[in-house]
Amino acid sequence: MKRKKPPQDHTVEAPESVTMQVIGHVRSPYKERFGTPRQPTVTEQVLEDRALDATIELLPGRNFEQAVQDLAGFEYIWVVCWLHLNEGWKPTVIPPRGPKVRRGLFATRSPHRPNPIGLSALKLTKVEGRVLHVHGLDLIDGTPVLDIKPYIPFADAFPNAREGWLEEIEEPRTAPDRYE
Repeated sequence: MKRKKPPQDHTVEAPESVTMQVIGHVRSPYKERFGTPRQPTVTEQVLEDRALDATIELLPGRNFEQAVQDLAGFEYIWVVCWLHLNEGWKPTVIPPRGPKVRRGLFATRSPHRPNPIGLSALKLTKVEGRVLHVHGLDLIDGTPVLDIKPYIPFADAFPNAREGWLEEIEEPRTAPDRYE
């Protein structure tokens, strides 16, 4: 198909800092870091050893009731959040699984990052006004939420994608973390 609109140049000098607004907060049974899943699907050795229910409460007075219209039809959502308890970062980390080998931070999902942004794919079980009910989360109570997007399988799932250094680990991906 031939492009109908002529090319345009929208490039500008990129900003060196950004400002974001919190849109809501996670209401989670997890009150401490130890016992909170590091990934939503890894639940062994966490609180109750299973995936738990929680809510995301969007802030009032911002028309978020309208913003969540039609969201209930999606089974999963992406939640972008600010990992507010994390301070500082290092360019290499030792992941909680596999051999004790330092890895480049950007090749891991460590929460200690230059910008402590978290990304979780959560099962959406119900939408009530500006409260989203979710199942199987990996976030501490009070975590600030920055954005929510629907999980769309044809665009978001790449089941045959390479897993980098994780391919070297022989234990199952859902094995518990190494706690020391």
